[in-house]
Amino acid sequence: MPSKHVTYLKSPIGQIKNTGDETSVNSILFIFNDTEMEEEIINPVLAQCKKELSEYFSGKRKDFEVPISQAGTEFQQRVWNELSKIPYGKTVSYNFIAESLGDKKSVRAVGTSNGKNQLSIIVPCHRVIGSDGSLTGYAGGLWRKKWLLNHEKEFSDGEMQIEMF
Repeated sequence: MPSKHVTYLKSPIGQIKNTGDETSVNSILFIFNDTEMEEEIINPVLAQCKKELSEYFSGKRKDFEVPISQAGTEFQQRVWNELSKIPYGKTVSYNFIAESLGDKKSVRAVGTSNGKNQLSIIVPCHRVIGSDGSLTGYAGGLWRKKWLLNHEKEFSDGEMQIEMF
C-alpha cells in the first residue's frame, strides 16, 4: 500500500492541504482551522504540486502538470474529466457539463460529483456556475470561488468567458 504524504501551502485564500503518494496527488483541500493540520511528509510529487499551486496563485501558471488521482465512481470520474477540460479564465454551467456527458438530465448528479471533487483548483470545479450565471456551491466557500474566478479573470486578459448552454 502506498504511503501517505502531506504538505501545506499558505495561499491568498487560506491554508491548503495537499495529500498524495509516490505517484500522484490525491487531494487538494482547504484547511478551516489549524487543528486539521498534521506533520508534513513531503515527496517529489507533492513538492511539484506545491510549486505549481504557488505559480498559479502568482499568476504564472494556467495549466497543471503534476500527476493526479482521486477515487470515485465511473460517473464522477467522467465529470471530473470534463471539469479538467474547462480552460483557465472560462466558466461553464452544470447544464453544459451534463450535456457534454450526453445526458441533459444528469445536472443534479453533475453538481453532486462536482462537490465531491477532492482536487480543488487543479480539477477546476470553481469554474462551474449556475445556468443563470450565479455562483453556486463550493466546498471551500463561495468567497473562495469568487476569488479564484476573479484571479483567473485578472490573469486571462481580464475577460471571463461564460458558457451557459
